[in-house]
Amino acid sequence: MLTTPKMTLMQELIAGSSREELIWLSGYLAGVVAQVTPAAAPVTAAPQPAPAAAPVTTGTLPKITIAYGTETGNAKKLATDFAARAKKKGIQAKLVGLEQYRLNDLSKEEYFFTVISTQGDGEPPAAAKKFYDHIHQNGLKLDRLKYSVLALGDTSYPLFCKAGEDVDQQLHKIGGQRILSLRKCDTDYEAEASSWIDSLLQQLNNPAAPASHAPAAPAAAVRPTGKKIFTGTVLANINLNDRGSAKQTHHLEITAEDVDYQPGDAIGIVPANPAALVEAIIALTGADADRTLLHRSEEHTLRNLLQRKLNIVYLPERVVSKYAGIVKQDIPETKISLLDLLKIYPVKNIDQFYAVVGILEPIAPRLYSISSSPEAHSGEIHLTVARDRFSVNGETKYGLCSDGLSHLRPGDAVEFYVHHNSQFRLPAEDKDVIMIGPGTGIAPFRSFLAERDSKGALGKNWLFFGDQHFTTDFLYQTEIQDWVKTGVLSRITTAFSRDQVEKVYVQHKMRCQATELYHWLETGAHVYLCGAKNPMSVDVEDTLLSIIRQEGQKSAAQAESYLEELKEAGRFVKDVY
Repeated sequence: MLTTPKMTLMQELIAGSSREELIWLSGYLAGVVAQVTPAAAPVTAAPQPAPAAAPVTTGTLPKITIAYGTETGNAKKLATDFAARAKKKGIQAKLVGLEQYRLNDLSKEEYFFTVISTQGDGEPPAAAKKFYDHIHQNGLKLDRLKYSVLALGDTSYPLFCKAGEDVDQQLHKIGGQRILSLRKCDTDYEAEASSWIDSLLQQLNNPAAPASHAPAAPAAAVRPTGKKIFTGTVLANINLNDRGSAKQTHHLEITAEDVDYQPGDAIGIVPANPAALVEAIIALTGADADRTLLHRSEEHTLRNLLQRKLNIVYLPERVVSKYAGIVKQDIPETKISLLDLLKIYPVKNIDQFYAVVGILEPIAPRLYSISSSPEAHSGEIHLTVARDRFSVNGETKYGLCSDGLSHLRPGDAVEFYVHHNSQFRLPAEDKDVIMIGPGTGIAPFRSFLAERDSKGALGKNWLFFGDQHFTTDFLYQTEIQDWVKTGVLSRITTAFSRDQVEKVYVQHKMRCQATELYHWLETGAHVYLCGAKNPMSVDVEDTLLSIIRQEGQKSAAQAESYLEELKEAGRFVKDVY
């Protein structure tokens, strides 16, 4: 026991010390005790409480790289969360987008984790394409790499999480060692992704079972996350184009009670195949329309499968190739409808047809930007849908989903799910916003403006809108004019390409406003671009670079760096299709 004077000194020291100082003192005393020989220790000393465990220092934990490949910002959001949680655990984490990742650094990495989404027909995001191509090059070896992949996708698409699967398999093929199996997440990814992060952090923080000793494991099977499907009722369906227009653009209003979305989000709709096409296939093959078949662990009648579940309109080349194997015929690699395929290369019997049904892929959902504001249009979701019209061998065809939506009437039911876009978000209410949205690219900006109007946001708003003709194609003209009158829209710049001899597009009007546009950039404005990817978005971005170079008196390299900084800061974002 301590003598009274020593105990008094100890109590005074404890009372005047912070928690961190007490932890240090505990460790210091433990070190002193460890250096005292057993013989010197008093035999009658009372047992002392064990000193508090010293926190694990960063030096004992691995340094990790977290790289993300994103299209809508969800992968970036998860990677950022992963990095923040790792740092709280004392792990030194470097966060980087795959578009900016130095590919030569990959061979130097020890711990590399990637969060990557899948786009379109199983492709990686554009920002991740260079990385994707790099790891598939011949001769690359990564024998010291320890890695794991979190893949984001949408189970409604045929090639769910294909980009993530490819990256996971290729990193293993070239020598990388998985420390956690591939995790695949659907659109409701939060819980599954958080579980993956928890598992990795546990591995990295467990010295008894270091991640480097974990065996390579096959990719884990997808865990269904229960994507929430909503059913809304059509309230209105209005053609926004006037008589004489070459276009048909529909404004749809749909009930959406208890649907959580934000401006910038989209909804996914899985279209139904035309009933006449389904009946023609059934009649041609002599199949039993009411026969029950298994599809994705659920039973459906053949008719329901062909009409609501399976893609029969334009089969991709990989499906045509499988069809050729079933009927044992040489078929050119081409996109073709199932009906035409059956007519030209018929099945020999009904069993072959059922085998063909087994290789058909799900109907891919179509994404439509939401054009309503949850603040201004409570309980509703609005869409702006262009009826897609095209020609095949001289015959007029219509887009499967847009055509179906254009024919909906008030009272009809619509099934959909919400596709969140965490990148395409409004900034703080005092920030200025530049919106560039030709044609149906106006959709999210109608949502933006209605939201800012309802909330009384103080930031200025500048809209660039373009279409073919002022008199027939000025979408939401009355609303836009009202926003100008009330000051919600600080500036409106329009470009109607067919109203003069030479075609004028939004990028031409941007050049005319170059000085003011650059001033907005310099004073902190956020720029949003929505609409067709090619050639519109490419032309607009090239024009923006030109304006930065000209008005900022910068070299081409400096202008590109300036634009990259805007992107990295979330001040230039795109939603293109």
